[in-house]
Formats: sequence, structure tokens, C-alpha cells
Amino acid sequence: MSGAYFPRIQTVTGALPVSEIDGPVLPHEHLRTDTRWGIGVDSDPCRWLDEERYVLAEFKDLGRGEALGLVVEHSCIGMARDPASLARISMAARVPIVAATGFAAQPFAGAAITRYGVDDLTADLLHEIGAGLDGTGARPGVIVAASWGETPAPAEERAVTAAARASLRTDLPVAAGGLELLELLLSQNVPAQRLSAPGADTPAQRKIAETGAYVSVSCADDVLTLLDAGHAERILVSSGVRLREHLAGYGGQGYGRLFSSVVPALRAAGVDDGTLRLVTHDNPLRWLTAGQGRLAA
Repeated sequence: MSGAYFPRIQTVTGALPVSEIDGPVLPHEHLRTDTRWGIGVDSDPCRWLDEERYVLAEFKDLGRGEALGLVVEHSCIGMARDPASLARISMAARVPIVAATGFAAQPFAGAAITRYGVDDLTADLLHEIGAGLDGTGARPGVIVAASWGETPAPAEERAVTAAARASLRTDLPVAAGGLELLELLLSQNVPAQRLSAPGADTPAQRKIAETGAYVSVSCADDVLTLLDAGHAERILVSSGVRLREHLAGYGGQGYGRLFSSVVPALRAAGVDDGTLRLVTHDNPLRWLTAGQGRLAA
């Protein structure tokens, strides 16, 4: 049919039509990650998350109680990601999950980025996007661009450039680790609406939004500040789980933090249902499908 347009999001269990995602989206989470030890940085025994049973229980509850529509997982090469685990969780909880390609910061990606140039790094990403992650056949739906410090090291800059090239070749969105990485991606001609990044403070968040990229936040106050500045269509809000201690089973607020804490705070501040739908559903889907055309904003 001429002019037909059916955007899809790549999940660990296959391509999913956007029209089938009606519930809220968690656009920046970690389900399995391990960065306890890195090269040239202090170790941290708390810097990990590997609790499939607890994660699955939370997603089952959120699927039933909050109609959770989609989760975007940001663990990438060098972070002990586990696409097979993501697929098991997704199928058992009946919640679609997007996995990531891309390279972790240099202390964790190590030789995967330090020994190679941009062309080889780009080829690695394109292989994962086409063939699947770590031999599983599960294909990624997002590319991560990361650095350890605010300014990327040379190897990290090569990895970010590779992320830009892979995005331009495949139309996948890119999750940048901060403003400076975002600016590097923009300099490589990646469209702003295909990018997201967190900001270290309010000025950085506003600058990200002003580029046309999406601002990744997990705090109600940050959402309200961006709304007041007129950036409603540039907000991505998530629970921000990245450590075991964040899980509900270990005393944290878990993946349900968005629903138990952030959304109630926004309602109490007078944010209407339409705006809540925009920042928890529409915006993340537009970001994930920006390379496909019409959902881009």
C-alpha cells in the first residue's frame, strides 16, 4: 500500500510494532551489569547488578500493575551484558526489552576499543546490529556512547565516532553518556532527535534539550524544571536502576520508582495526564524510532 508507515522497535525477542506499545516506557535502565573492576580506576564492589530472579519479579508486577509497555537496557560491550537473560526476563514477564550495542567507557571496554580504529569499531557495531549480540541472535535496538570522564579519552572518542557511523548506517538511536559526547555525535551529523543524554545540572539539561536531543532524567524536580522551560517534548524519564541496591528486593525503590515516586510527585505539582503520557510514553517511542521518519519530533 503506497505511503504505508509501520514503525517498529527492535527488542530482544524480535521487531515490535510501535502500535502495540500502549503502556509506559522505561527508557534508561540496567538489568544486568558488572563494572566492579576497571583498568586504571578504583574498584567498587557495589558497582554491579546480576539478580535475574528479582528483576523478573519486579517486571511481572509492573506488567500487571502499571501495564509497563517497554524497557530499554543500556548495558553494552564491557559491562557483562547478558542478552540471553534479557530474553528470558522479557518472555516470562511479557514485557518487551530493548538491548544495547556500543562500547562501555575505556576502563571497562579495555582492549575492545584501545586496540582498534574507527573503521574496525564501526564494523563491530554493525555486525552486532545485523547478526545479534554475543552469539544469541538477539539484536540491539539502541547504541550506547560512553566515556569515564566528562571529556572522552582518544579511544573513547573513536568508539563514539563509531557509534555515530553505525547510527547513520542503521538509523538506530544513540544514548550518549553526557553533553560532550552528545556534541561529538552531533558533529558527526547524527540527527538530534535520534540522540539522548543526561545532563549533570540544569544548564546542561537545558542545553541538551535546545539541541533537539532528548534529556534523560530520573528525578521529578528535573522533569518540572524542563517543563517550566518549555521542553516537554524533549524529556525521557526513567527509574534509573543500575545497582543491586536499587532493586526492591534489596531495599531500593526498584524499577517501579517511576510509578511510586516520580509520577505521583509530578501529579502533585499539577502535571496533567496528557503531559505525563507524553514524557512516559510518546517521547521515548519517538526517540527509539526517530530514524524511521514520521514519529520523529
